[in-house]
Parts: sequence; structure tokens; C-alpha cells
Amino acid sequence: MYHHSGSVAQQAAGSPTGLLDPRGPATEAILFQRCTWCGTAMYHRVLCPVCRGSDLRTERSEGTGTVRHSTVVHRNTPAARNVSLIEMAEGFVVRGRVMGPPIGIHSGDRVRLSTAKDPVRGEPVFQLIDEPYRAWT
Repeated sequence: MYHHSGSVAQQAAGSPTGLLDPRGPATEAILFQRCTWCGTAMYHRVLCPVCRGSDLRTERSEGTGTVRHSTVVHRNTPAARNVSLIEMAEGFVVRGRVMGPPIGIHSGDRVRLSTAKDPVRGEPVFQLIDEPYRAWT
């Protein structure tokens, strides 16, 4: 049987309703929700995907993460661009773009948030934290 953990709810900061503020904060940040019942972090959800709870709190991400998957897209753009799935340090996954050459982005690369919302596509933009050594690839 599941038991509500009060420690997760105490750590959460932000809106108690879990609804993301469309006006956004004054600084560039990614806002995500955390279920106050089971502690699962998620990005833009109405219900928790684990326990289906609706008691979600909005929190601000640190902005660092790891590339889990990256692909090069040539469609509807004048130049090739990458689309990546980024696993953030808080445990949720977000789709965004990593700056740099599209074929130079690999799974496992560490990234940091550059812009929370790209003005053209409306998705987060990240930059590589450190250039990994790729002499053998």
C-alpha cells in the first residue's frame, strides 16, 4: 500500500495547484511538476503517470541534464537541425534542441539550459557543458 510522503511536498516550491504559469518567471527556467503523493517529476502533465494523482506542485529546474537521444531533422527547415530528448537532473525528460553541429550531439553528453523557449519553435534550447573527447569515434 502506498503512503503519502510529506517530505516531498515540503521540498516543492511554487504553485500548489501544479498548473504552469503561462506568464513564466522573470528568469529563464524550465518549470516542471512533481507529484506530491509519490514524488514523480514530470513535464507538462495533468495527472501523474505513476499514481495518476492530480495533486501536482510546480517546481523550477536547475537547467542541467543529459542527452538521452538525438536525431537530425531535415524537414521544414532551411538547414538541418537536431531534436533531442534531454533527461533533466530532477528526473523528467523534455524534448528540445542542443546548439552545435547536429551530428556532433551524442547520447550521454551533458547539457545546460540556454533558453527556456526558442522564439521560432517554442521548445527549450540547450548547450553542451563540456566537449567530450571523441578521438575514437
